[in-house]
Amino acid sequence: MELYSIKDLDKLSGVKAHTIRVWERRYRIVKPQRTETNRRRYGDDDLRKIINVSILRRNGIKISEIAKYTPEQIEEKVSFISMSVFHPDTQIDSLVVAMTRRDEKAANDLLVRLIMNRGLEQTMETVVFPFMKRIGVMWHTGATDIGSEHFITNIFRQKLFAAIDNLPPSANPVRRKVLMFLPENELHEIGLLFFHYLVRKEGHDSLYLGQTTPLVSAIEVNRTWNADIIVTGTLTAETVEDEFPALVSKAFPKQKILLAGLLAHSAVKAKQKNILPLFSSDDLKALLR
Repeated sequence: MELYSIKDLDKLSGVKAHTIRVWERRYRIVKPQRTETNRRRYGDDDLRKIINVSILRRNGIKISEIAKYTPEQIEEKVSFISMSVFHPDTQIDSLVVAMTRRDEKAANDLLVRLIMNRGLEQTMETVVFPFMKRIGVMWHTGATDIGSEHFITNIFRQKLFAAIDNLPPSANPVRRKVLMFLPENELHEIGLLFFHYLVRKEGHDSLYLGQTTPLVSAIEVNRTWNADIIVTGTLTAETVEDEFPALVSKAFPKQKILLAGLLAHSAVKAKQKNILPLFSSDDLKALLR
């Protein structure tokens, strides 16, 4: 079991430390452990309960009422709200709870409902990507581990692959060819997979090489595929060298190159004629159209 400070809970749950203290003192919502120096320390169950109480409060239930609920009643009411309320903050919180409990069914059911109501594109942009940012915070505070991250991101990958497979064949007579890959040692592919889906949805051809692809391998593939556009990026600064924009520009001199994630800022600084920053899906759609 992980132990968190009250500042950690503030960052992870979005509930202010002052509010957590009030809930603790006045309503006994959580009962933290104490260190030898009398500092509060909270466990995984406390984190989940704070998030669940936050969901109930956001949906109009008074804290004085919530304090009377048993843990089972809280779980039941949160489950009902998660199935019927489609506010992004509520869905993100529900995904966090599902991840910390390793509850694959809850995460799958939630994503299916969201995709049915919002469509895949809006689900990714309004829920999944903000959730991934929350995971980043959790990673830095020690509130999640690589196993939990892989568990939840693999569910996202499954949904993206299923959506890509269900797209109809392209009938676009002027479709472009887009080559996509992640640099060596870069494993975070959810964003690139989403761009892969968008390219196919827009009626263009996309060749997806995936994670940790050596630049020489991408060059070799492109010799026969002759892409119009190259898309690559990284979420981890350590995975690429500072000169990567110049290297990729030289490797693909005839292509437009879109750099996403942390590399989008490098694209702005690089000032290479064939390199453009890719900050959002709208940037990609604009270039394709």
